[in-house]
Amino acid sequence: MTDQVDFQRVNALLDKDAIRELRQHYSFLLDTNNAQRMGEVFTEDAEVKVTVGSMLGLDAIKQSLADAYTAFDTQERKHFPFVHAVTNHSITLTGPDTAEGSCYLLDFVTDREQAQHPFLLVGRYMDEYVRVNGEWRIQRTELDVLWPSEGV
Repeated sequence: MTDQVDFQRVNALLDKDAIRELRQHYSFLLDTNNAQRMGEVFTEDAEVKVTVGSMLGLDAIKQSLADAYTAFDTQERKHFPFVHAVTNHSITLTGPDTAEGSCYLLDFVTDREQAQHPFLLVGRYMDEYVRVNGEWRIQRTELDVLWPSEGV
């Protein structure tokens, strides 16, 4: 019985680590202008709610995130116009192939003058994950912007 419990615990740790890496991979793809590869992160029918709007489906996600990159690359450096740092992951496995979780987002803008504040926003991603063909994917995500708040 103990071997089975240990096996389940190890698998849970591996699943949670894969989900953390998934969220980090999203940030890297977005920050490096690789929105066309978002199929490595999202399901085909994923729903994304972030500051640039709501997107439903992988094609809409790819297009909207590519547009966001272009909008923020004001100096046309083609290299990290923003940096999405994620931290404080909390993940709950809700079934053998489902999970939910959250993590903090520290969103930096890198094309501003050095004297300007680099923070764009501080937020919290709230995610739903599903395992597809043995790989974890984000099925739904919503960004709750914590700072700046409206009216401040």
